Amino acid sequence: MSSPDGARTVLITGASSGVGRATAIELAGRGDRLVLLARGKQALEETAAEARAAGAPEVVVVAADVNDEGALHRAVDDAVERWGRLDVVVHSAQVMAYGRIEDVPAEVFETVVDTAVHGTANLARAVLPRFRAQGGGSLVVVSSLLASVAAPMMGSYIAAKWGQLGLIRVLQQETRDVPGIAISAVSPGGVDTPIYYQGASYMGSTGRPPPPVYTPQRVARTIVATIDRPKRQVHAGFANPVIVAGFRLVPAVFDLLVGPLLRLGGIARDHVGPTPGNVFESRPDENATRGHWRGL
Repeated sequence: MSSPDGARTVLITGASSGVGRATAIELAGRGDRLVLLARGKQALEETAAEARAAGAPEVVVVAADVNDEGALHRAVDDAVERWGRLDVVVHSAQVMAYGRIEDVPAEVFETVVDTAVHGTANLARAVLPRFRAQGGGSLVVVSSLLASVAAPMMGSYIAAKWGQLGLIRVLQQETRDVPGIAISAVSPGGVDTPIYYQGASYMGSTGRPPPPVYTPQRVARTIVATIDRPKRQVHAGFANPVIVAGFRLVPAVFDLLVGPLLRLGGIARDHVGPTPGNVFESRPDENATRGHWRGL
């Protein structure tokens, strides 16, 4: 549903960079009203300016962390007070850490997991009562191929995304009593966004998106299509089903190959010391829609 003027009210988390930022621009082009939420206000203001230029009639910026449940409730309440309803929520906020589980500091590991799992639960607690009160709404969570497979050096992110996908499935089950509520997961593979070099690293190098690499705009179009026609889970990447099948059907072969392939295509040829990256705080100078790679 939408307002009488046809515009929807959409809340996007992680809107300052990457897929969240690309989704904001895509929805702005449809004339939707936007609430943009992320930790860094400077980059959010840049996204807001791009969204207004793309056609969004109204844009509100909220500098907040998805681990702050109170801030999420206030953002939802403010949107409803301003526009009367909340039609769509796109949850794209995430941080990443590289390194063996034994090498990644506990606080870094836990924050990566918290952002995905507790951040999603916090958002659900803020959004779903509003969806129930108005009889419907759409929640799209940006998941990952790594919610369905495993790879070395990415233990915190994989634990985060496996936990998040399980939570999404439970939310889908728990909202079956309101047919108007749609909850979906969109699972990209490698995407050309800054998250790979913004993330924490304890392996001596930064990460890079493994091929095939997609543009964030392509993933954003998949998210918008999923809002229009909800599904439980949508893989945004033609290679994803093949990779998942290999993980499930021939695990010994998968485990033999995944490490060398990750070193070949998923780790940058640079050298960095141990760093928490943007796990604990935004790095506004590195936020952007796209990263350094070519995407399909």
